[in-house]
Amino acid sequence: MLSQAVSYLSWLESAHHEFEALVRRVLGAEAAESITWRRPRMVCMAASFSHHDRVAVQRLPERIDLVRYRIFEGGLLSLLLVDSSPGFPTAASSRRSRETVVGSASAASVTPPPAGTGLVPECLRDLYAELEDALTAWGEVEVAPLRHYIAYRRLVNVASVIFRPKHGVILVYLRLDPDTVTLEEGFTRDMRGIGHLGTGDLEVRLASAAGLEKAAPLIRRAFEAA
Repeated sequence: MLSQAVSYLSWLESAHHEFEALVRRVLGAEAAESITWRRPRMVCMAASFSHHDRVAVQRLPERIDLVRYRIFEGGLLSLLLVDSSPGFPTAASSRRSRETVVGSASAASVTPPPAGTGLVPECLRDLYAELEDALTAWGEVEVAPLRHYIAYRRLVNVASVIFRPKHGVILVYLRLDPDTVTLEEGFTRDMRGIGHLGTGDLEVRLASAAGLEKAAPLIRRAFEAA
């Protein structure tokens, strides 16, 4: 259910104008103009939710409510909120907010920084900017800056980015089977059974643009398989 709800939300966010036109036609211009897309909220209703659903709600960046329903004799309907996540702004919504502010100003245009810039050490910002271009080149990719890493998702996490400024490297954990990769010491590593931040079984260690170029086929494979 959650994956389906996220898919619907993704579609809705790509159809702002169509949705607003529908609201304007049915409810009027005032209702349409009051719509804000900054913090959408999903309400999932079902007869039951699994433990995995409740864990997922706390991991996803969207505002999500899980509501359990019961139908009793006589047609009585009971609704119970079983879990809720306040979520946090996604990179897309943050980017839209920045663009709105910039667009309303009369000053020269300003290019917003990459998502998760606050997590990025100064010494790795140039490399990260190139990496983000590579990670977001695959259609609709959600960028979710978390506390310790930045996740790149297509319904599920495809890549997790972690910064190691003391070593001058960026670690990328890809959702890719290490058995399908020719591992190279100091560049790729099988992380199955090894605890680490983020998700993904293949670690890719990036220290330069050349390393990123070498990693491009692995990134492509991970996103094509997602």
